[in-house]
Amino acid sequence: MTFDLYGFGPALAAGALMTVKLALSALCLGLALGLAGALAKTSPYKPLQWLGGTYSTIVRGVPELLWVLLIYFGTINAMRKLGELLDIPDLSLSAFAAGVIALGLCFGAYATEVLRGAIISIPKGHREAGVALGLSKFRIFTRLIMPQMWRVALPGLGNLFLILMKDTALVTVIGLEEIMRHAQIAVTVTKQPFTFYMVAALIYLGLTSLSMVAMHFLEKRAARGFVRTT
Repeated sequence: MTFDLYGFGPALAAGALMTVKLALSALCLGLALGLAGALAKTSPYKPLQWLGGTYSTIVRGVPELLWVLLIYFGTINAMRKLGELLDIPDLSLSAFAAGVIALGLCFGAYATEVLRGAIISIPKGHREAGVALGLSKFRIFTRLIMPQMWRVALPGLGNLFLILMKDTALVTVIGLEEIMRHAQIAVTVTKQPFTFYMVAALIYLGLTSLSMVAMHFLEKRAARGFVRTT
């Protein structure tokens, strides 16, 4: 099957690149938030447990599209006042930044539960062995807990990233020129909705397929040195 893209091919390619940038940026933010949330929920301190639980509950309870809209439009007045204080006219949060924050916030909430499950799955004796060797809590976490945690969490995080990749389409509502935005513009101009929405679907399918290959490689690499027991 061939598609006549009416000259919109470069625009769709630029949209695909923007989608990848948005997904990877949100992934970095989401992993940081997810790790912080997981550590808070597994902390022995009740306030931290409450903070981590509140974050994951509230964020997961609100649709991703609403978070995109709330963060983008909810910061307009705050950014305007900040611009007045800093003498920077027309200071505002860009659509890309709002998308990264919103999608990273949502990814982090779900990643919190994945990483929490991975942390509590590690036998308590591993931590006790680190204490017996005289390791600090930081070194126990970075040298003993984290490598095992990532191995357990990678499949779940991989699935979340595939969802994140497709959720980037939500940012089109605030004007970010990613795949769906360019596809909608092309449809408006050419009146060929099936063609361009099919091309957009194929682009998303290609990106998710590449992501699955990358995750398979990371899972195999993380599993080196571990023997599966029967």
